[in-house]
Amino acid sequence: MRPRYRRHSSGTGLRALCQLFGDRMVVANATGCSSIYGGNLPSTPWATDENGHGPAWANSLFEDNAEFGLGMRLALDQQQDLAKNLVKKLAADLGDDLVDRLVNGEQKTDADFDRVRADIAALKAKLAGNNSDDAKRLLNVSDALLKRSLWIMGGDGWAYDIGYGGLDHIFSLGRNVNILVLDTEVYSNTGGQASKSTSRGAIAKFAAGGKPGGKKDLGQFAMAYGNVYVATIALGADRNQALKALKEAEEYEGTSLIIAYSPCIAHGIDMSKTQDRIKDAVNCGYWPLYRYCPTTDENANPFKLDSKAPKAKFEEFALQEARFNLLKRTNPALAERLFGLAQKDIDERLAYYNQLANVTRHVNA
Repeated sequence: MRPRYRRHSSGTGLRALCQLFGDRMVVANATGCSSIYGGNLPSTPWATDENGHGPAWANSLFEDNAEFGLGMRLALDQQQDLAKNLVKKLAADLGDDLVDRLVNGEQKTDADFDRVRADIAALKAKLAGNNSDDAKRLLNVSDALLKRSLWIMGGDGWAYDIGYGGLDHIFSLGRNVNILVLDTEVYSNTGGQASKSTSRGAIAKFAAGGKPGGKKDLGQFAMAYGNVYVATIALGADRNQALKALKEAEEYEGTSLIIAYSPCIAHGIDMSKTQDRIKDAVNCGYWPLYRYCPTTDENANPFKLDSKAPKAKFEEFALQEARFNLLKRTNPALAERLFGLAQKDIDERLAYYNQLANVTRHVNA
């Protein structure tokens, strides 16, 4: 009997990934909060679909998770190349139609993937009893004929700080790798230390007087390469935009980066109200939603700002969270100055993003 695991409430987005990609999904998870609630049975967000298909998952030390995941991508590609070469070599045993579908067939839609699964089952049946070395090797790697969706995921401590060098290396390569950053704006799993993702005015360990500088714009670093798909998402604000971005990222034949706003207990909030806090973050412009879709169309505007103009001011949002309102209580003058600068950060970022939405840019294929 298949075990039935309890799903962790923090894993709504991860379950969405499972539903989208099923057994094609391979995950390299940086050690941190996501690896704890992701790998600590019997409570897990990782799930099987109605066919019993689910992801393959492993976690790495968070400083080298990008390299860990890239190694998986290289290995999967190498296995698929080997399997296709063996299929062609054994064409006489398998039949031309099956060989053509396995080697040249498209793998883009759910129907395509179901066809490939059926073809792999047919291949295994035809090779049953074939004791040649090539047949045995093909049986060992036949599952690699199904295109895998490789996801590298972790928190901002990994992506913005400790593991950024490896992440930047992936941006430069253009390999078919998907990256999901669960941005809590603090080193959550190690005690709430400030990271390069921590926002101006927020109190955290090593920023006890309120962080004086602004937040690193990781998406801009990735977009600078031109050929990296980039999106920011916030499930509590716009679930449809989030699912659209995840789907577009997986379908993009290159590197993709998804940055998800992920409230944390270190924010000093009621964690049962996280979806409301996410919505408030978007409504005040603190967390704008966008998608950057690389294109070869010379007349295209690849940057799309999905969120609407802010309906509230930053301070209204900030005072509902202990990480900000503690500074207001302990040092009102400094809070007034930093909150004012934080509002300017928001205004300038949105002005810049609105300009980007009108920029024509194409990728040289």
